[in-house]
Amino acid sequence: MYRNTLVLIMGEAKRRKNLGIPPREKTEDIKLPQLDKKAIQQKVRSTLYKYPIIPFLFYGAAILILIGGLFYVYKSFNIA
Repeated sequence: MYRNTLVLIMGEAKRRKNLGIPPREKTEDIKLPQLDKKAIQQKVRSTLYKYPIIPFLFYGAAILILIGGLFYVYKSFNIA
């Protein structure tokens, strides 16, 4: 029983060595893509110029969410 617990605690490198398997190949580091802030700003601005109602919809939704949150707090705590 004690031997089985050692097998469970053993690291992968030691287990591979005991089984006669060669060491695992090292993978290359993943390179993250660079963000081009100016290109993103251009896309956002062009979208906003194309659809100028988006900011009004966004702010309207935010105000509705705030009013709904205040109503929820009012109802849940019975502040009246």
